[in-house]
Amino acid sequence: MSSNQINIQIKIKAPIDVVWAAIADWESQGDWMLQTRVWVTSDIRSGVGTSISALTGPLVKSGFKFGLLDKMVVTNWQPPRLCEVDHVGKIIKGTGKFELTDISQSHDVATNFDWSETIKAPKVVFLLIYLPTYLGVRISLLRFRRSLTNR
Repeated sequence: MSSNQINIQIKIKAPIDVVWAAIADWESQGDWMLQTRVWVTSDIRSGVGTSISALTGPLVKSGFKFGLLDKMVVTNWQPPRLCEVDHVGKIIKGTGKFELTDISQSHDVATNFDWSETIKAPKVVFLLIYLPTYLGVRISLLRFRRSLTNR
């Protein structure tokens, strides 16, 4: 198995604290992530050790319980800048990270959002899932940005 990287960066016209609060609200991620429902599976809701699950599939938001289950544990938590997770499920293995950087200048408030995943999979499997994963996450992050700038 090899480690394969996916990286996406977007600029969000919102303060870093607002972006952090929205991205770290795990359950609300299902509002903007395509075909995904997210929930916390641990007693703690934020910080190192928080466990999160995400179920992604074509009818998940209609209550259908079939899809790809991604289980994660937070391994690094530095509000409002950095969150890292380990993917610990049976199928998805690797690490994930989102990093926020305040890029505001005078009256232009903005945050840079860097999302990355290192997926452990055979190269041929990664090549098959890369494009749909990249497009799905990119569309989801653009929806996230829109949710913050349309308030």
